[in-house]
Amino acid sequence: MAKLFLVCGPTGAGKTTYSMSLCEEVGAVKFSIDPWMQTLFAKDMQSLDFSWMMERVGRCHEQIWEVCEQILSLGGNVVLDLGFTTKAQRDLFVSKASELGIRAEIHYLDAQKEVRRKRVAKRNIEMDPKVYSFEVTDMMFDFMEPKFEVPTDSELEHGCKVSA
Repeated sequence: MAKLFLVCGPTGAGKTTYSMSLCEEVGAVKFSIDPWMQTLFAKDMQSLDFSWMMERVGRCHEQIWEVCEQILSLGGNVVLDLGFTTKAQRDLFVSKASELGIRAEIHYLDAQKEVRRKRVAKRNIEMDPKVYSFEVTDMMFDFMEPKFEVPTDSELEHGCKVSA
């Protein structure tokens, strides 16, 4: 039976690293939003405009879902490392999975702000291509920090909270 995993958490929580491990564990295809956004839209970004970014994230989500739907319908597993900043984003993918007869699992990565900030600084220095798509500045970190909506207990009913 195909499985869909939604990995969410604030900036620097370790979503991409966790997603890579989860893929190995369950034999899944991983989709990460950062390389998509970097490749398709980074050169066009004028400023940190949340609505501009989210509109483009939505476009990426649509394209990613088209491929995910094919993988899932063939019985494959998928891990989505798409940030899932808002409950509405998570709900949309849970609903899409439900339409295919699949119960999505939300995996919420939780880590203290200062731990995450240090991870981001380290990632910016190391630039490991497995987890690094672009530099996350302090301004970007602070900009995104209040945007993340922590999953509710009901969202995690079939998923889990991971202390990262």
